[in-house]
Amino acid sequence: MQKQQKIENNLKQQIVQRIFRNFTDIMILRLLKTEPMWGYKIKKRVQTKYGIKLRHGALYPLLNKLEKQRYIKSTKQQKGGRIRKVYHITQKGILTLNLYQQTIKEQLQ
Repeated sequence: MQKQQKIENNLKQQIVQRIFRNFTDIMILRLLKTEPMWGYKIKKRVQTKYGIKLRHGALYPLLNKLEKQRYIKSTKQQKGGRIRKVYHITQKGILTLNLYQQTIKEQLQ
């Protein structure tokens, strides 16, 4: 029984990683819906939650694209002498995320 559980957990992790790779923008919107985050925190959260190491060269262009398309917005915050760009999901981002989840549910029925 324990071996079966380990196999299922491994397969589930593979599925989550596949989903994340194909829908990185959606997964980032999901993270930002829970709380505003700066780039490094997003990178670490993705690694912890999904087991995927996002390269800076992939993350920041995606964040810029999402911001340009108005799915997210950024504000600059000073923390301990450093200025961080903190990303927040917008209403358009929330709407997109909700429609995405609804569409996936419809397609899986």
